[in-house]
Amino acid sequence: MSALATSRTTFQSSELSRASAEAFAAAADHPIQITRRDGESLVLMSESADRARASLLELAAQLIAVTTSTEGTLANRMSDRFPWMLALSQIDRETCASEIVAAARASFATNQPHLAIAELNAWRETATAIAAGLGKEALEWLDDAETVERP
Repeated sequence: MSALATSRTTFQSSELSRASAEAFAAAADHPIQITRRDGESLVLMSESADRARASLLELAAQLIAVTTSTEGTLANRMSDRFPWMLALSQIDRETCASEIVAAARASFATNQPHLAIAELNAWRETATAIAAGLGKEALEWLDDAETVERP
Protein backbone atom coordinates (compact mmCIF):
# COMPACT_ATOMS: atom_id res chain seq x y z
CA MET A 1 0.00 0.00 0.00
CA SER A 2 1.36 3.39 -0.90
CA ALA A 3 1.86 6.25 1.53
CA LEU A 4 -0.62 8.23 -0.58
CA ALA A 5 -3.34 5.68 0.10
CA THR A 6 -3.09 6.08 3.86
CA SER A 7 -2.91 9.88 3.69
CA ARG A 8 -6.52 10.18 2.48
CA THR A 9 -8.88 11.65 5.02
CA THR A 10 -12.23 11.21 3.25
CA PHE A 11 -13.91 8.11 1.86
CA GLN A 12 -17.39 7.59 0.47
CA SER A 13 -19.52 5.09 2.37
CA SER A 14 -19.68 2.89 -0.74
CA GLU A 15 -15.87 2.57 -0.61
CA LEU A 16 -16.08 0.73 2.72
CA SER A 17 -17.30 -2.37 0.91
CA ARG A 18 -15.23 -1.94 -2.28
CA ALA A 19 -11.93 -0.74 -0.75
CA SER A 20 -12.25 -1.48 2.93
CA ALA A 21 -8.55 -2.34 3.37
CA GLU A 22 -7.51 1.12 2.19
CA ALA A 23 -10.08 2.88 4.37
CA PHE A 24 -9.22 0.81 7.46
CA ALA A 25 -5.48 1.32 6.93
CA ALA A 26 -6.03 5.07 6.74
CA ALA A 27 -8.27 5.00 9.85
CA ALA A 28 -5.60 3.09 11.77
CA ASP A 29 -3.19 5.94 10.98
CA HIS A 30 -5.52 8.91 11.56
CA PRO A 31 -9.26 9.64 11.84
CA ILE A 32 -11.03 9.58 8.48
CA GLN A 33 -14.35 10.98 7.36
CA ILE A 34 -16.93 8.66 5.78
CA THR A 35 -19.33 10.68 3.64
CA ARG A 36 -22.89 9.44 3.13
CA ARG A 37 -25.52 10.53 0.64
CA ASP A 38 -28.36 9.81 3.03
CA GLY A 39 -27.07 11.37 6.22
CA GLU A 40 -24.41 13.13 8.19
CA SER A 41 -20.81 12.12 7.61
CA LEU A 42 -19.20 9.75 10.10
CA VAL A 43 -15.69 9.61 11.54
CA LEU A 44 -13.76 6.35 11.69
CA MET A 45 -10.68 6.13 13.90
CA SER A 46 -8.66 3.63 15.86
CA GLU A 47 -9.61 2.82 19.42
CA SER A 48 -6.30 4.25 20.64
CA ALA A 49 -7.07 7.57 18.91
CA ASP A 50 -10.48 7.60 20.59
CA ARG A 51 -8.91 6.88 24.00
CA ALA A 52 -6.37 9.68 23.44
CA ARG A 53 -9.17 12.14 22.67
CA ALA A 54 -11.12 11.02 25.74
CA SER A 55 -8.01 11.39 27.92
CA LEU A 56 -7.39 14.86 26.54
CA LEU A 57 -10.98 15.90 27.28
CA GLU A 58 -10.67 14.56 30.82
CA LEU A 59 -7.42 16.49 31.27
CA ALA A 60 -9.08 19.59 29.80
CA ALA A 61 -11.90 19.40 32.35
CA GLN A 62 -9.39 19.15 35.20
CA LEU A 63 -7.22 21.98 33.82
CA ILE A 64 -10.21 24.25 33.34
CA ALA A 65 -11.18 23.64 36.96
CA VAL A 66 -7.70 24.47 38.30
CA THR A 67 -6.97 27.40 36.00
CA THR A 68 -10.25 29.17 36.67
CA SER A 69 -9.94 28.94 40.45
CA THR A 70 -8.34 31.87 42.22
CA GLU A 71 -7.31 30.17 45.48
CA GLY A 72 -3.59 29.52 45.88
CA THR A 73 -1.04 29.08 43.14
CA LEU A 74 -1.59 27.09 39.98
CA ALA A 75 0.89 24.49 41.24
CA ASN A 76 -1.01 24.11 44.53
CA ARG A 77 -4.38 23.82 42.77
CA MET A 78 -2.98 21.24 40.36
CA SER A 79 -1.43 19.29 43.25
CA ASP A 80 -4.93 19.02 44.68
CA ARG A 81 -6.23 17.52 41.40
CA PHE A 82 -3.09 15.46 40.76
CA PRO A 83 -1.88 14.31 44.20
CA TRP A 84 1.19 12.60 42.71
CA MET A 85 2.60 16.11 42.19
CA LEU A 86 3.14 16.30 45.96
CA ALA A 87 6.17 14.00 45.50
CA LEU A 88 7.84 16.82 43.53
CA SER A 89 9.67 19.75 45.08
CA GLN A 90 7.79 23.06 45.11
CA ILE A 91 9.92 24.37 42.23
CA ASP A 92 9.28 21.18 40.24
CA ARG A 93 5.53 21.42 40.97
CA GLU A 94 5.50 24.94 39.51
CA THR A 95 7.45 23.79 36.45
CA CYS A 96 5.22 20.73 36.08
CA ALA A 97 2.04 22.81 36.27
CA SER A 98 3.16 25.31 33.65
CA GLU A 99 4.53 22.62 31.31
CA ILE A 100 1.34 20.54 31.48
CA VAL A 101 -0.81 23.60 30.75
CA ALA A 102 1.46 24.59 27.84
CA ALA A 103 1.37 21.06 26.42
CA ALA A 104 -2.42 20.99 26.74
CA ARG A 105 -2.68 24.29 24.88
CA ALA A 106 -0.46 22.87 22.13
CA SER A 107 -2.60 19.71 21.99
CA PHE A 108 -5.79 21.72 21.59
CA ALA A 109 -4.25 24.05 19.01
CA THR A 110 -2.83 21.24 16.87
CA ASN A 111 -5.44 18.52 17.51
CA GLN A 112 -2.64 16.26 18.76
CA PRO A 113 -3.79 14.75 22.08
CA HIS A 114 -0.51 12.89 22.62
CA LEU A 115 1.37 16.12 23.41
CA ALA A 116 -0.52 16.80 26.64
CA ILE A 117 -0.92 13.15 27.60
CA ALA A 118 2.81 12.48 27.14
CA GLU A 119 3.72 15.53 29.25
CA LEU A 120 1.32 14.51 32.02
CA ASN A 121 2.60 10.92 31.99
CA ALA A 122 6.25 12.00 31.99
CA TRP A 123 5.72 14.18 35.06
CA ARG A 124 3.68 11.48 36.81
CA GLU A 125 6.45 8.93 36.17
CA THR A 126 9.04 11.38 37.47
CA ALA A 127 7.01 11.91 40.65
CA THR A 128 6.60 8.15 41.04
CA ALA A 129 10.35 7.62 40.70
CA ILE A 130 11.07 10.33 43.26
CA ALA A 131 8.50 8.86 45.65
CA ALA A 132 10.19 5.45 45.26
CA GLY A 133 13.47 7.01 46.36
CA LEU A 134 15.21 6.88 43.02
CA GLY A 135 17.87 9.52 42.57
CA LYS A 136 18.66 9.88 46.28
CA GLU A 137 21.73 7.71 46.31
CA ALA A 138 25.07 9.42 45.82
CA LEU A 139 26.63 9.13 42.41
CA GLU A 140 30.08 7.65 42.09
CA TRP A 141 32.04 9.25 39.28
CA LEU A 142 34.90 7.30 37.81
CA ASP A 143 38.16 9.24 37.61
CA ASP A 144 39.83 7.08 34.97
CA ALA A 145 38.29 6.53 31.59
CA GLU A 146 38.00 2.85 30.70
CA THR A 147 38.25 1.69 27.14
CA VAL A 148 35.68 -0.90 26.24
CA GLU A 149 36.05 -3.16 23.24
CA ARG A 150 33.48 -2.93 20.51
CA PRO A 151 31.06 -5.88 20.71
